Amino acid sequence: MINRFGSKNAGKSRKHTFAFIAPDATSVQLVGDFTHWTEHPIKLLKNRNGVWETRVDLLKGAHHYRFLVDGEWRDDPQSVMRVPNGFGTQDSVAYID
Repeated sequence: MINRFGSKNAGKSRKHTFAFIAPDATSVQLVGDFTHWTEHPIKLLKNRNGVWETRVDLLKGAHHYRFLVDGEWRDDPQSVMRVPNGFGTQDSVAYID
């Protein structure tokens, strides 16, 4: 399998769904260590219920991420794992096993 950055990781990645509830938002993006943060943001798609979603291939291990909602940094309220970052806020953590 070749991920979105061109690396071959056959059998070492899994699809993970990210979702953010924001019915009034006009744009939601996923950014994290796997997107080189704001260098390669992933746009989420909004469903009829106001939930923005995307599925991403991630390598096994811990991945730090946040959402950009209409250009504002937001925490993932559904994430149970969080770690402090260097900006005085916290990153959510998705762990892929």
